[in-house]
Amino acid sequence: MKNDISRRASLLHLSSLSLAEKMKSGSFRSLYRGRGIEFSGVREYLRGDDVRAIDWNVTARMGKPFVKVFEEERELDVFIVADASLSMCVGTSQQTKIEKAMECASLLTLASFYNSSPVGAVVFDGELEFFCSPESGKKHSLMLLSHFELDRKKQKAGSVLDSALRGAEKLLKKRSLVFVISDFRAAEWHASFARLCQKNDVIAINIVDSSDYNIPSVGSVLFADPETGYEAVLPTSSQKFIRGWREENEQRKENWFKECVRHGGIPLFISTVQDPAAELIKFFSSRHRHSF
Repeated sequence: MKNDISRRASLLHLSSLSLAEKMKSGSFRSLYRGRGIEFSGVREYLRGDDVRAIDWNVTARMGKPFVKVFEEERELDVFIVADASLSMCVGTSQQTKIEKAMECASLLTLASFYNSSPVGAVVFDGELEFFCSPESGKKHSLMLLSHFELDRKKQKAGSVLDSALRGAEKLLKKRSLVFVISDFRAAEWHASFARLCQKNDVIAINIVDSSDYNIPSVGSVLFADPETGYEAVLPTSSQKFIRGWREENEQRKENWFKECVRHGGIPLFISTVQDPAAELIKFFSSRHRHSF
């Protein structure tokens, strides 16, 4: 068991280093293009600086070249909204949705640490389980990781995604990079998500599982909604039911994607069978090439 933990920690470390490199290569800064970056001051010209950034008035006054400094050159705060609700406890692979979500959160925390970016988080189920502002440093990052790695066996029923998003909006004082990691099965989150997107760059990571679209044919089975407790017997051997299940969930997936984009978010699907580090690295590489 100890060897498994050490191996997992080592893999997490290596993967987050690769992810940090992709973020540092320009993916973070490209998020801010055309978003009304504010002028924050001037500094002396350094070799390699873009000559187009030279402030000629200050240069003439000081007798040596100075360049304008904008908000994008400052630290970029990172904030993670992680869903630990009961609906995330499903999974037909080796990992459940909640385990995959927390692995994503851990990777993003470590990558932010390696990039010296302040990082904060909120973890929620039926209530706000944990909440902290973005901070820098190893001690703070390890504290976040300890919350993501908790063995969650007694979650509160329901999902307060809406409250978590509203809390993040109030907490973040400057434009930040926000990752919302959830299955988005909660109700009434759209308005809060839209407001969060107005002041921040929001990447919505929808954790999916094959059971969302495919259900085994095993006869009549009692299903229970983990969030509401509602129970119903479903005819899983019925081809009509199986087809309807798949179509309904595919439509939900498509609607979520459209809603996310409409509100100003950047959608990303990660399944329980995918390597989240590889998917995030691929995502940032693609976004850097196409410039957000």
